[in-house]
Formats: sequence, structure tokens, C-alpha cells
Amino acid sequence: MAIGRGRSIGELLAQGEHSYSFEFFPPKDEAGEAQLWEAISALEPYHPTFVSVTYGAGGSTRGTTVRITGRIAAETSLTPVAHLTCVGHTREELEQILDTYHEAGVQHLMALRGDPSDGPRAPWVATPGGLDYASDLVELARARGDFRIGVAAFPEGHPSAQSLDQDADVLVAKARAGAEFAVTQMFFKAEDYFALVERVRARGVDIPILPGIMPILNLNAIRRQGELIGTAVPDSVVARLSAHDGDPAAVRAEGIAVAAELCADLLEGGAPGLHFYTLNRSKATLEIFSALNVQV
Repeated sequence: MAIGRGRSIGELLAQGEHSYSFEFFPPKDEAGEAQLWEAISALEPYHPTFVSVTYGAGGSTRGTTVRITGRIAAETSLTPVAHLTCVGHTREELEQILDTYHEAGVQHLMALRGDPSDGPRAPWVATPGGLDYASDLVELARARGDFRIGVAAFPEGHPSAQSLDQDADVLVAKARAGAEFAVTQMFFKAEDYFALVERVRARGVDIPILPGIMPILNLNAIRRQGELIGTAVPDSVVARLSAHDGDPAAVRAEGIAVAAELCADLLEGGAPGLHFYTLNRSKATLEIFSALNVQV
């Protein structure tokens, strides 16, 4: 269910309504931008709770992210959630970006520490005059404007976390700083998601946590991405997809089936909704919706 511009994502989730949301990344050229808007047009009739636009590593897509997010706010019925990271920005620059989002009518924000330009496993190097933690950015955004704020969560732990418990402590700190909801990194085992929720609830925090879904359309590609961000592809999933090796269409179909089964397990187990990493295309998400019998 879509939210009204005066209603927050946190409020909707607190009422027990299922959320369906989509994530896009800033396109690199005109062809990519055309593809992005085709995906947005195809998914808009499903009235997602929100759509988000990512921020490139090291803040590399700042201008495009701000522009695309503002355009979604101005030209569609969708509720945009703007990503913002601490990487490469001073506090003053972050305040300027927040002001730009506010002027564009963007009310929701994903506040992230962000990854260094060399990837999530690279050592964190603070920007002089900048912020070190996502919780600091949450506090800054709340003080700067009337933003409703989401943050990242990691079912298998962030690559830099010392333990799953320490990782849960970080998410709890972001919630206590003022975050209203969280969206997880991609994962492939429902039990990892539910274990994360239990760790957070055990710490006395009831922030809604939306599971992030990335359908496996190419096994080697998803393995590489998983190694980078610390997400393991289960052996059972590898076996299912490897059984169709040499037939890309069959591999893709099996990947969609795996994702749909994960989604069904998550919803049945009490997840408040699903957040889809679309890769700026609509087909895979719509196929999963069909399997789940989600209607326009």
C-alpha cells in the first residue's frame, strides 16, 4: 500500500500493513535513465509503499541521486526515499544535501554510513569535518528537517562487524537516534532475517525491519556480490541453480522461484513486507509478484 505524503513509512508498518517497496540506482547515461523510468512506470501501478534511489560508493552519484529522487517526488505518485551516506562529505555538505532534498519535497531518507570507495571490506577513513556513524547522520537529519528516516540492517552482519551481537547493537543505536524503520541487505535464508529481528527485539527495540530481496538471475554474479558484502549463497540454492547450468533461461527461472519461496516464508513468518533490489528493471520483481499472487 502506498503512503500519503503526510504519512510516514514507520507509521504504516506500525499498523500492521504489508509494505512492498523497490530500490533503484542512479543511471550512468541516457539509455540507462530511459530504462529506469520504464521500470518505474511498470511498477508504479502496484502502489509501492516507497521507492528508494541509492547513493554510489564514496558519494560518487550525489548529483544524479538528488535529481532522480526529486523527479520521482515531482512527477509520480510514488513516495521517494533518498539515500544519503557519510562517505566523502563534510557535515556542512550533508546539511546542504538535506536542504536540497527538503526543497524537492522529499520527506523520507535512508541514512547510511556508506562504504569506502574500495568497498565494504576496506578500512573506514573518516572525512575531515564529516561524520563517522550512520547514527550521527540520523541525528543530523532529524535536527535539520522533518525527515522520516530509515537505516540499513544486515542479517549476516556487516563485513566490518566484530560479531552478530555487535552488529545488532549498531542497529539499535540507529533506532534510538531516531530511525523509524530499517531495510536489510540481501540474504537468502529466512532464518538469518528472523534471527536478526530477535536480536534487536531482545534489546528492547521494536523498529520495523524490512527484508531486502535480490533474485538470483546469474549465479556467478550473485556469488561475487555476496562475497563483497558478506552474504553467503546457501549450498542448497547453488545446487538448485547449478542443475540448470548451460541454460541461462532455466537458471533465471529457478532463481525467481527461489526468491518467491523466500518471500513467502518471510511473509508467513511475520515480516512486515518486502523490499526489492530491482537493478533498474521490473521483470523479475513482477514475476515474483505473480508467484506470490500480488495484484495491481
